[in-house]
Amino acid sequence: MITVAEIDKIILNSIKITNTEQVEFDNCLGRVLAEDIIADRDFPPFDRTMMDGIAIRFTDWQAGKKSFKIQELLPAGSPKITLKESGHCIEVMTGAVCPFNADTIIKYEDIVIEDGMAITGENLTVKPSQHVHPQGSDRKEKDILIKKRTQITAAEIGVLATVGKSKMLVQKRIKVAIVATGDELVEINKTPLAHQIRKSNVYNLRAHLTSKGYSSNIFHIIDDKKKLKKALEKILKEHEVVILSGGVSKGKLDFVPEILAELGVEKQFHFVKQRPGKPFWFGTYSNGAVFALPGNPNSTFVGLNRYVIPFLLRSEGVEPLKVKAKLASDFSFKPNLTYFLQVKLAYTNEGQFMATPLPGHGSGDLANLADADGFLELPMGKIDFKKGEVFDCLSYRF
Repeated sequence: MITVAEIDKIILNSIKITNTEQVEFDNCLGRVLAEDIIADRDFPPFDRTMMDGIAIRFTDWQAGKKSFKIQELLPAGSPKITLKESGHCIEVMTGAVCPFNADTIIKYEDIVIEDGMAITGENLTVKPSQHVHPQGSDRKEKDILIKKRTQITAAEIGVLATVGKSKMLVQKRIKVAIVATGDELVEINKTPLAHQIRKSNVYNLRAHLTSKGYSSNIFHIIDDKKKLKKALEKILKEHEVVILSGGVSKGKLDFVPEILAELGVEKQFHFVKQRPGKPFWFGTYSNGAVFALPGNPNSTFVGLNRYVIPFLLRSEGVEPLKVKAKLASDFSFKPNLTYFLQVKLAYTNEGQFMATPLPGHGSGDLANLADADGFLELPMGKIDFKKGEVFDCLSYRF
């Protein structure tokens, strides 16, 4: 067996950055940019009024002027106009272009309008250029607004719309297959016999991948060596990442490693010093990589979060976000293995991310996944883990 640190290096060295493709604006959410997004004009593109009120010349205020004759009203979205005379003002709405010959805004709350005059309040302090958002003060034309290899979220959508990116270059998404093996599995709409169980891992994996923006295809293959080989051969040709659930231990019907070797998948490692998920098999082939995970629900889910999703992100040039949490109570684990401890996660009033252990009943305890929020990665080499110590955290809810 090898360590988690050793397999991290192996998996990292197996990553190939995907090719690129053009996508429409409506389909870009969650994708990874393969180009820099450049400002097509200044941000803001004009001197923008930041308050509803009146636009004046500051020199008039300096000269002691306290009431201003209203020239006209300028809504947002109207072309720029000129303040024609000293001592006059223009009513402006938030977002409007600050008029020519005006440079300062006084908000409505500080004035009274009577008989076409805007009269300022007593003891009012007015500063030059107040409530004016200067042209280009946020970004200049040709500035980089979003760097390539950024994953597009709602924040980036607004910027893309502002610069008129109706199409953009993104990294291609990897084609993912999720394969369940085993004669004991039946569909969720079937009533299992006493010796059977309903399929759950594949739906668990697909749902979590979908929540991260990745689509996937589900397959179920029975424990028949010929059928398994035939099906896997086709799946490997049509997908770049294949996730297998089950069939990788040392049982007499665990054919997966042998068949993968026959199909040209080069084994990189098998069996890892971790719990859950010790019988983890990883290999590479011309199209991509195979993650053959143990069939127990917690083992499979740990493998997906700890290894598969980071692999998918890095294949698009995105470095996964590292999350850490404090252990909320003492915990002990004797075997010299990396232990993925199921935890309940919460923030304290001081903003600390705390992880409360939920050990459960082993790697087959599917129901405990619904109670927990993630896994705390406890490193090998120690037995006692103390309250307040900080560890890497795999959060699947936050």
